[in-house]
Amino acid sequence: MSLRIATFNVENLMRRFDYSGFRNQLNQDRVLALYEIKDEQEYRILEQARELAGADDTRQQTALAIAATRADIICLQEVDNIEALNAFEYGYLFRMVGQGYRQKYTTAGNDGRGIDVGIMMREQTADGQPIEYVRMTSHAHHTYEELGLYVPQLAEIGEKPYERIFRRDCLEIDVKIGGKPLTIYIVHQKSMGSPRNGLSGREFTMPLRIAEAQATRRIVEERFGKDHAANKRWLICGDFNDYYERVVITGDEFNGYQFEPVSEDSSSLDVLLRDGFAENLVARRPELDRWTLYHNRGPQERHLCQLDYILASPLLSRQNAKAVPDIIRNGQPYRTPFPPGQEVNRYPRVGWDRPKASDHCPVAVTLDILS
Repeated sequence: MSLRIATFNVENLMRRFDYSGFRNQLNQDRVLALYEIKDEQEYRILEQARELAGADDTRQQTALAIAATRADIICLQEVDNIEALNAFEYGYLFRMVGQGYRQKYTTAGNDGRGIDVGIMMREQTADGQPIEYVRMTSHAHHTYEELGLYVPQLAEIGEKPYERIFRRDCLEIDVKIGGKPLTIYIVHQKSMGSPRNGLSGREFTMPLRIAEAQATRRIVEERFGKDHAANKRWLICGDFNDYYERVVITGDEFNGYQFEPVSEDSSSLDVLLRDGFAENLVARRPELDRWTLYHNRGPQERHLCQLDYILASPLLSRQNAKAVPDIIRNGQPYRTPFPPGQEVNRYPRVGWDRPKASDHCPVAVTLDILS
């Protein structure tokens, strides 16, 4: 009996317009910055027009990427609410996969913009085994103080002991696959942000992601028992906004690109991977072929990296020693440089930078669910 599971940051699957760019230029779309806008009312009208103009192509490509995963269960990040998920599935995904994902769950987390994590599930797997929803548990309420995770590094960046750890949530979903239990944790860790205080965005926000990873591990260990978690069936899926290796890009399209793998000295992923607590299944792919996002802050700062993970418990890892995840990159914009041999056919109407399926790539893997 097998299960096909995927994770995908769908990038702002929103039902609301974001007008904050009128007062905060960091949130203003670059096309609106080209125009002189006399007041907030005019800004709101133009922002609505801008968003609507590209939304249809974008969501067609998002749906194509989800359909390509062929997943029985798909974990999602950056979902506005259940109404947005229903509207997207009915208006776009249904046209590609039919009555596929009737079971949908999400809950409000801590994100200031209202982007949450969620899950969509078929009623049965591709080989006919029932997928039964058991329960959903949010962990968005946990504080640093509550879990004993408040450290000086957090104080240095302005965090308080009483503040919540997860920037979104660590959403715990219990299901049964053909009667066998499986627990899925969906996460979306703190974004790296821009450089500040003489540090890169990644370095400055690292204590936040380390705390989130520590809290996630604590939740798993308390659920199953610290000495027994290794022999239970669980997965941690989502956008970790961090990496422990990346592929640095130099050169250009005229003289050719060069791709150099580089390992990082530290990462929040270390918390979940050390001591064999979990395995990053994507690490079974070749070193240059693990990336799920193209990062570009200009010619001097370009790399490919893995931000999207399916972390498997030791039990699931052992029972699926030959399982290698797929990464769906057909929705990436044309500005993304692909290492040799990895080129794909883009979806129709994908642009140089946008529209695109998402800035992230879906990751999917087929796992045997054994006794």
